[in-house]
Amino acid sequence: MTNTVLFKNANLLDPQRPELLENHHILVEGGVVREVSDKPIHSPSARTIDVKGKTVMPGLIDLHVHVIAVELNLSRQVHMPNVLITLRSVPMLRGMLRRGFTTARDAGGAGFAFKQAVESGLAQGPRLFVSGRALSQTGGHGDMRARSDYLMSNDGACATCVRVGALARVVDGVDAVRRAVREELQMGADQIKIMASGGVASPTDPVGAFGYSEDEIRAIVEEARGRGTYVMAHAYTAEAIARAVRCGVRTIEHGNLVDAPTAELMAQLGAYVVPTLVTYDALANEGESFGLPKESVAKVASVREAGLRSLEIYKTAGVKMGYGSDLLGESQRLQSDEFRLRAEVLSPAEAIASATTVAAEVLGMSERLGRLVPGALADILVVDGNPLRDVGCLLGQGERIPLVMKEGVVQFDELGTVH
Repeated sequence: MTNTVLFKNANLLDPQRPELLENHHILVEGGVVREVSDKPIHSPSARTIDVKGKTVMPGLIDLHVHVIAVELNLSRQVHMPNVLITLRSVPMLRGMLRRGFTTARDAGGAGFAFKQAVESGLAQGPRLFVSGRALSQTGGHGDMRARSDYLMSNDGACATCVRVGALARVVDGVDAVRRAVREELQMGADQIKIMASGGVASPTDPVGAFGYSEDEIRAIVEEARGRGTYVMAHAYTAEAIARAVRCGVRTIEHGNLVDAPTAELMAQLGAYVVPTLVTYDALANEGESFGLPKESVAKVASVREAGLRSLEIYKTAGVKMGYGSDLLGESQRLQSDEFRLRAEVLSPAEAIASATTVAAEVLGMSERLGRLVPGALADILVVDGNPLRDVGCLLGQGERIPLVMKEGVVQFDELGTVH
């Protein structure tokens, strides 16, 4: 049930301002922010939460999660029972919300049913923007077959492509990818995810390999645009990134091996990048112990070291960077550590903007997400500390985020000040 809530005496974090706005008051009504003022707000019917000395900020947005990635070994996960995968994803969703991520874009695997489960209250988690199954060419980043397995149909109609545990489907050819996009959109995808280069977690494709042909990418982009949405592309190398954005891809996922000319091209075309530095730390430090195949562990080093350098390249070129984590299995607990890594290159304000205002732009939700202004959805965090000075207060499992509100409903409350 949505109530009227008044936060008073807040130090308000507006991602568009360099410093906290002290002693502000925020009125929430009907799931949205109704009023923000530095003068007292009178609302006799409101529940009042006194947050004096604490920071109040908009809920965080993670643009690259995999809700159903319950194992680091994705090839093994494909063969797990559907119900087991689904049930194991539920606490992962709750964990994201507890860490302050009130919105998440799933980058492959989660379909409309997961979105329904959260919206109906069956599962507690962030607001989801789902991609359905990502699209991969044969032998690409989404093809989890061992080298000894054969794909019996060229339209991707194999058992592994329809299981809940499969993050992607294998499909080849211009006509076939058009149909696949239409199917994913019909089944409720908010955007389309494709594989535009090789990857780390997949068993047989080199990181530097191209993904889809340019004709296939253009067909996918055209179909997505025809439904008023966009394409996000997994890509690592500068050449793979450049051919994807030239074909109309809107967001590049990872992008570790970019160079300056490619970043400048992205800025010119208005493309976004969603770096996911934390996943390489996780894969390098604990991937093998949690079942990541040795061939995948060996690929990590080639992209891990380039991650921080890529942030500098994107920043210099003026490419807008969204926040992503891309964690798998047990490593999903490290979601907020992306802030720590980005803070080595970016200012705290820039890192926070990536998870608020920039992320909201990517989702086409700038008027509703990313800032606490009248008319915005009431996704609100109360934080012990000032994230604009030290992002450390956003790390961990929400220990320094005593209150999380999503769309006007308090999800977690350890303040004990509601009356």
